Amino acid sequence: MSVRDQILEDMKTAMKARDAIRLDAIRFLQAAIKKQEIDSRPNPLTEEDVSNVIKKMAKQRKESIEQFKAAQRQDLVDKETAELKILEGYLPKQMDPAAVEKIVADTIKELNASSLKDMGAVIKAVITKTAGQADNKTISELVKSKLS
Repeated sequence: MSVRDQILEDMKTAMKARDAIRLDAIRFLQAAIKKQEIDSRPNPLTEEDVSNVIKKMAKQRKESIEQFKAAQRQDLVDKETAELKILEGYLPKQMDPAAVEKIVADTIKELNASSLKDMGAVIKAVITKTAGQADNKTISELVKSKLS
Protein backbone atom coordinates (compact mmCIF):
# COMPACT_ATOMS: atom_id res chain seq x y z
CA MET A 1 0.00 0.00 0.00
CA SER A 2 1.40 3.37 -0.99
CA VAL A 3 1.65 6.27 1.42
CA ARG A 4 -1.16 8.11 -0.36
CA ASP A 5 -3.46 5.10 -0.02
CA GLN A 6 -2.56 4.83 3.65
CA ILE A 7 -3.35 8.52 4.15
CA LEU A 8 -6.78 8.06 2.55
CA GLU A 9 -7.54 5.05 4.72
CA ASP A 10 -6.45 6.92 7.84
CA MET A 11 -8.65 9.86 6.86
CA LYS A 12 -11.68 7.58 6.60
CA THR A 13 -10.87 6.02 9.95
CA ALA A 14 -10.45 9.45 11.59
CA MET A 15 -13.79 10.58 10.15
CA LYS A 16 -15.58 7.52 11.53
CA ALA A 17 -13.89 7.91 14.92
CA ARG A 18 -14.57 11.66 14.96
CA ASP A 19 -10.90 12.29 15.76
CA ALA A 20 -10.69 16.01 14.95
CA ILE A 21 -6.95 16.48 15.48
CA ARG A 22 -5.98 13.48 13.32
CA LEU A 23 -8.51 14.48 10.66
CA ASP A 24 -7.23 18.07 10.52
CA ALA A 25 -3.62 16.94 10.23
CA ILE A 26 -4.45 14.48 7.46
CA ARG A 27 -6.54 17.03 5.59
CA PHE A 28 -3.68 19.55 5.70
CA LEU A 29 -1.36 16.82 4.46
CA GLN A 30 -3.75 15.89 1.63
CA ALA A 31 -3.99 19.54 0.59
CA ALA A 32 -0.18 19.90 0.53
CA ILE A 33 0.17 16.72 -1.53
CA LYS A 34 -2.51 17.90 -3.96
CA LYS A 35 -0.75 21.27 -4.30
CA GLN A 36 2.55 19.50 -5.05
CA GLU A 37 0.76 17.32 -7.59
CA ILE A 38 -0.63 20.39 -9.36
CA ASP A 39 2.75 22.15 -9.28
CA SER A 40 4.56 19.17 -10.81
CA ARG A 41 2.14 18.61 -13.69
CA PRO A 42 2.33 16.95 -16.22
CA ASN A 43 4.72 14.64 -14.33
CA PRO A 44 3.03 12.26 -11.87
CA LEU A 45 3.88 12.48 -8.19
CA THR A 46 6.33 9.83 -6.96
CA GLU A 47 6.56 8.30 -3.48
CA GLU A 48 9.70 10.38 -2.92
CA ASP A 49 7.76 13.57 -3.73
CA VAL A 50 5.06 12.61 -1.25
CA SER A 51 7.73 11.85 1.36
CA ASN A 52 9.32 15.26 0.76
CA VAL A 53 5.96 16.98 1.28
CA ILE A 54 5.51 15.12 4.57
CA LYS A 55 9.05 16.03 5.69
CA LYS A 56 8.40 19.68 4.86
CA MET A 57 5.19 19.70 6.88
CA ALA A 58 6.90 17.97 9.81
CA LYS A 59 9.67 20.57 9.72
CA GLN A 60 7.06 23.34 9.77
CA ARG A 61 5.44 21.75 12.83
CA LYS A 62 8.81 21.55 14.63
CA GLU A 63 9.50 25.22 13.94
CA SER A 64 6.00 26.18 15.11
CA ILE A 65 6.47 24.23 18.32
CA GLU A 66 9.67 26.16 19.08
CA GLN A 67 7.95 29.49 18.42
CA PHE A 68 4.90 28.60 20.52
CA LYS A 69 7.13 27.48 23.39
CA ALA A 70 8.91 30.84 23.24
CA ALA A 71 5.54 32.58 23.33
CA GLN A 72 4.42 30.33 26.23
CA ARG A 73 1.38 29.01 24.35
CA GLN A 74 1.19 25.46 25.70
CA ASP A 75 -2.21 24.83 24.09
CA LEU A 76 -0.76 25.42 20.63
CA VAL A 77 2.39 23.45 21.48
CA ASP A 78 0.21 20.45 22.37
CA LYS A 79 -1.80 20.74 19.14
CA GLU A 80 1.30 21.02 16.94
CA THR A 81 3.00 18.15 18.78
CA ALA A 82 -0.01 15.91 18.18
CA GLU A 83 -0.01 16.81 14.47
CA LEU A 84 3.75 16.22 14.27
CA LYS A 85 3.35 12.69 15.69
CA ILE A 86 0.69 11.95 13.09
CA LEU A 87 2.90 13.22 10.25
CA GLU A 88 5.93 11.28 11.51
CA GLY A 89 3.85 8.12 11.24
CA TYR A 90 3.99 8.47 7.44
CA LEU A 91 7.76 9.06 7.26
CA PRO A 92 10.33 6.28 6.90
CA LYS A 93 11.80 5.04 10.17
CA GLN A 94 14.67 7.29 11.22
CA MET A 95 18.20 5.96 11.76
CA ASP A 96 19.74 6.18 15.20
CA PRO A 97 22.30 8.97 15.62
CA ALA A 98 25.24 6.54 15.97
CA ALA A 99 24.52 5.01 12.57
CA VAL A 100 24.26 8.45 10.95
CA GLU A 101 27.53 9.48 12.58
CA LYS A 102 29.24 6.35 11.20
CA ILE A 103 27.93 7.08 7.69
CA VAL A 104 29.20 10.67 7.96
CA ALA A 105 32.65 9.50 9.08
CA ASP A 106 32.83 6.88 6.29
CA THR A 107 31.74 9.42 3.66
CA ILE A 108 34.36 11.93 4.81
CA LYS A 109 37.02 9.22 4.39
CA GLU A 110 35.68 8.19 0.96
CA LEU A 111 35.72 11.75 -0.35
CA ASN A 112 38.99 12.66 1.36
CA ALA A 113 37.25 15.72 2.80
CA SER A 114 39.41 17.79 5.10
CA SER A 115 37.92 21.27 5.39
CA LEU A 116 34.61 23.10 5.50
CA LYS A 117 34.97 23.71 1.76
CA ASP A 118 34.12 20.04 1.23
CA MET A 119 31.03 20.23 3.44
CA GLY A 120 28.49 20.51 0.60
CA ALA A 121 29.76 17.44 -1.22
CA VAL A 122 29.84 15.39 1.97
CA ILE A 123 26.31 16.42 2.99
CA LYS A 124 24.97 15.59 -0.47
CA ALA A 125 26.60 12.13 -0.39
CA VAL A 126 25.34 11.39 3.13
CA ILE A 127 21.78 12.45 2.27
CA THR A 128 21.89 10.10 -0.72
CA LYS A 129 23.16 7.23 1.44
CA THR A 130 20.61 7.70 4.21
CA ALA A 131 17.72 7.92 1.71
CA GLY A 132 15.47 10.06 3.88
CA GLN A 133 16.09 8.10 7.07
CA ALA A 134 18.03 10.90 8.73
CA ASP A 135 17.20 14.54 9.35
CA ASN A 136 19.13 16.87 7.04
CA LYS A 137 19.76 19.32 9.88
CA THR A 138 21.35 16.56 11.95
CA ILE A 139 23.49 15.50 9.00
CA SER A 140 24.63 19.08 8.44
CA GLU A 141 25.57 19.54 12.10
CA LEU A 142 27.48 16.25 12.20
CA VAL A 143 29.42 17.02 9.01
CA LYS A 144 30.26 20.51 10.24
CA SER A 145 31.53 19.22 13.59
CA LYS A 146 33.64 16.52 11.93
CA LEU A 147 35.21 18.88 9.39
CA SER A 148 35.92 21.71 11.85
